[in-house]
Amino acid sequence: MSEIKKVVLAYSGGLDTSVILKWLQDTYQCEVVTFTADIGQGEELEPARKKALQFGIKPENIFIDDLRDEFVRDFVFPMFRANTVYEGEYLLGTSIARPLIAKRQIEIARQTGAEAVSHGATGKGNDQVRFELGYYALNPNIKVIAPWREWDLLSREKLMAYAEKHSIPVDMKHKQGGSPYSMDANLLHISFEGRHLENPAAEAEESMWRWTVSPEQAPDAAEYLDIEFERGDITALNGSHMSPAQILAQLNKLGGKHGIGRLDLVENRYVGMKSRGCYETPGGTIMLKAHRAIESITLDREVAHLKDDLMPRYASMIYNGYWWSPERHSLQTLIDHTQQKVNGWVRIKLYKGNVIVVGRDSKTNSLFDPNIATFEDDKGAYDQKDAAGFIKLNALRMRIAAKLGQ
Repeated sequence: MSEIKKVVLAYSGGLDTSVILKWLQDTYQCEVVTFTADIGQGEELEPARKKALQFGIKPENIFIDDLRDEFVRDFVFPMFRANTVYEGEYLLGTSIARPLIAKRQIEIARQTGAEAVSHGATGKGNDQVRFELGYYALNPNIKVIAPWREWDLLSREKLMAYAEKHSIPVDMKHKQGGSPYSMDANLLHISFEGRHLENPAAEAEESMWRWTVSPEQAPDAAEYLDIEFERGDITALNGSHMSPAQILAQLNKLGGKHGIGRLDLVENRYVGMKSRGCYETPGGTIMLKAHRAIESITLDREVAHLKDDLMPRYASMIYNGYWWSPERHSLQTLIDHTQQKVNGWVRIKLYKGNVIVVGRDSKTNSLFDPNIATFEDDKGAYDQKDAAGFIKLNALRMRIAAKLGQ
């Protein structure tokens, strides 16, 4: 008899998690609580409630939570304050969503008295690590059920056979073969993996992309966008103040219209393998460019360089599932401290896949002094003779070494 009486399942209502729900009921003979997170994936979530009811889940054990603003405000925005990019290109759209889902699952487990949580991540991916590190960081005593590491349903055909045997409703798209890609979407991005993309030499089909037009098909006229920042976070677009979720949704819409944010990447996974994925992150691409632009006039040089030095480490923490770790919290405290004076506006031009900064200003925190930087007469604001001693001192070690080599 299983010691687990109740489990909280991260549940989408799709084929995999529907099979998991039934499998948990049969294998562990336990009560299942379903949790469906709305983080902007753009799908109707009420069918998940209907399916859960069909499995006999009590209405009070079905949680469908709108987490869009929390996702952007407490996860996406803090990450972008660090200008975070993994391996030079990836904006971590999937990685940053997992700690929020894990957090809410643990909260629901506490609320419902569940001893365990469960997820549908496969045993060869990164997400199993991200979910479970989050679980244990937030509740060290929680039990974790990872079906893909326990069962033998390791192919789509076996999942379909299990669903048919147990009368699990299967969407027509699954019966007809489903999408040729494994996709994950939220307000920050949509990702594509699998099948055709498993050949890294094959170009992604144009029909695959969902959020963006191709740069070739983007409008011939550029579009200008004014972005306002307060303490490193975007607060308004073209003078209109919006919620964090609304801001990112609007940036996605504008970026997608102009063919911005496509990425084809072979990344190094946490579990050791290389994996090819394609990503659409139109809003995040604009956000990153604009944030660096406002920092360029508001951050001290050495602070900016320190942030650039630390960013790859911060990106790896998020990619590898260490959002809730003490080192990430410590680094976030430093990053947020640097953002206190990152206030002002940036003007962006969007044109055929390009995000072009054409202006920036900060009335209260700009470190740019035109009286010093000018190429015209600076009226003594900068003494050019000061550079001579600086250059000689910095050249001293090289002059000594050169003399030894003569």
